[in-house]
Amino acid sequence: MYLRTILVWTLGLPVTGVLFLVILLSLLIDREGGRVHSIGALWCRIIVKLSGVRVRLKGVENLPSERPVVMLSNHRGAFDIPVLQGYLPLQFRWVSKKSLFKIPVVGWSMSLAGYISIDRENSPRAYRGIINAAKKIKKGTPVLIFPEGTRSAAGRLLPFKKGPFFLARKSGVDIVPLCVTGTEDIMKKGSLAIRPSEVTVTVGRPIPTKGLDEEALMDKTREAIKGLLGS
Repeated sequence: MYLRTILVWTLGLPVTGVLFLVILLSLLIDREGGRVHSIGALWCRIIVKLSGVRVRLKGVENLPSERPVVMLSNHRGAFDIPVLQGYLPLQFRWVSKKSLFKIPVVGWSMSLAGYISIDRENSPRAYRGIINAAKKIKKGTPVLIFPEGTRSAAGRLLPFKKGPFFLARKSGVDIVPLCVTGTEDIMKKGSLAIRPSEVTVTVGRPIPTKGLDEEALMDKTREAIKGLLGS
C-alpha cells in the first residue's frame, strides 16, 4: 500500500502539471471545453492506472449516443470522479458543488472545461447554476451529477437532493442511473494512502422524465440505483 501511495504521488503530481499546460494550450483551438474534458479524462485514467485500480464497465449500451441525458450516480469514494470521467465513453459535463472549483489546477481545469458550479449556500445562485446546466443539455451535452451531494457511509444511499430531478424535468431529457462499487476503500476520507481495488461501473436503463414530477423521478432513480447495487 505504501509503495503504491508513493508511486501515485511522485508520478501523479508532475503528470498533473504537464497535462495542465496541455489544457492551457488546447484553449488556443477549442474554447468550448471538449478538449479540456478529454485531457482531463486522460489524466483520470493515468491516476487510476497508477493507483492499481482495475475498472470494469457494465451496461454501456444503455448510454444513448444520439441524445443528451442527465446521468445520476451514487457516490462512495474520492475515486468515483476519476473512474467515471476516465472510463465513461462519452463527452459530458459535471454539475458539482462550488467548493470543488476552488481546488488549484483541478478546479481551474473544471472551469475551463465548462463544468457547472452549484452554490448550495445561496439558493438564487444555485438556481442559476441549474439553468446554466439546462442550457448545456438542450445544446446536446450530457451532464453527470451525484444526487446524494456527498459521499455515503458504509455503502448506504443518502437522501437525494431535488435539484438534479428538477434539472432533468426542465431539460426534458431521460435520466440514466449509474452505480459505482469498489471505490470506497481506495482512498479513505481524510487520508492520502492509496489502496488498489477492483471497481465496477454499471449503467442502468434510461428513465423517461415525461409526465413525472421530481418526487416520482427521485423514487424511480433511487430504486434503479439500489437495484444496480444489488446486481
